[in-house]
Amino acid sequence: MITREKYLKKIRPFYNTDLIKVISGFRRSGKSVLLEQIKDELVSNGSLYIMLNFESHLNFSLQNSRDLDSYVADFMKNTSGTIYMFFDEIQNVEGWEKSINSYRVTYDCDIYITGSNSKLLSSELATHIAGRYVLFNVFPLSFSEFKQSGQSFEQYLHFGGMPFLSRLNYSRETCLTYLNDVYNSVILKDIVARNRIRDVDLLSRLINYVIQNNGKSFSARSIEKYFKSVNRKVSVETILNYLSHCADAYLFYPIKNNDIKRKELLTSGEKYYIVDHGLRLPLVANPLEDIGLILENIVLIEALSRGYSVSVGNIDGREIDFILSRAKEVIYVQVSYLLASSETINREFGVFGLIPDNYKKYVVSMDTLDFSRDGIIHKNIEQFLETENW
Repeated sequence: MITREKYLKKIRPFYNTDLIKVISGFRRSGKSVLLEQIKDELVSNGSLYIMLNFESHLNFSLQNSRDLDSYVADFMKNTSGTIYMFFDEIQNVEGWEKSINSYRVTYDCDIYITGSNSKLLSSELATHIAGRYVLFNVFPLSFSEFKQSGQSFEQYLHFGGMPFLSRLNYSRETCLTYLNDVYNSVILKDIVARNRIRDVDLLSRLINYVIQNNGKSFSARSIEKYFKSVNRKVSVETILNYLSHCADAYLFYPIKNNDIKRKELLTSGEKYYIVDHGLRLPLVANPLEDIGLILENIVLIEALSRGYSVSVGNIDGREIDFILSRAKEVIYVQVSYLLASSETINREFGVFGLIPDNYKKYVVSMDTLDFSRDGIIHKNIEQFLETENW
């Protein structure tokens, strides 16, 4: 089992506080394992705890807050000291938010919950537990975590970072089957069922379109035109709703454009990136064909997992792949497959000369030679991903 130390390090300062610890993220990205690792750290001295996974058939009788309240009340009888409560995929319990807040107020307890739907979690938390929780977003394995199982960057590039793949020894056929199952589970459970979508075929086609255009700029209007070209009528409103549902399930991350000179986010031409590039494997004929965009995806998800806000930079008609922001820190990043010609080098480095500030600037590629120049840092992508502080 791979230890999710990067997340444990963030969560530990909140152990044994009355804030509710909320762990959210894509289905099967490792939230349950992280919850187990937190439990192992907290109850090693024999402390009492409740641990419930609401996707397990063993807990199907606890699908509403009334039944859960009864279960917890029975457990809490004749107990003393702090009781640790771990609730996995809490969004499956109807009315969960009122119950969780009630436990926080009523009992001597330390609460940890996980969920796979950002809209459901954020809206209910904001309504009922505002100011009383801390949120931690969990992603599939980063390259640094992936390496713990002794695998290479080439394997990471091909299969992605879904944690369970390490148990399959990265066999192509078994990985393909598993990733296809994850994809179908997300569509059917987290998107179709939760949002009561009737046209599953349209949703599948839309997801395939976004994956085929992963990391490319497009709009709902351009998607509407695409569907019209294949004799499929769909409204812009429906497209926007479906994209929003996909983002709520953490399948896609929409990244906005940022006008660097005006210092404002633009409302058009978002780019969408998939939560794990390995999920393209069952859906794309040649997954490594657009290797430059895959590298972009890897860098983007790594940045999000480190807590950066990310946008695409625009200046004088030129584009910078990513602007990373966190507190007062700003980093500009260009991602390229190989700096194979002087034209490519000038394009990737030259755009930074237009930026009127002195924040850190990176060009990231698969080259092993160092092309750093004019204060712009060039990093091999493996080195970049393993650098603790950018």
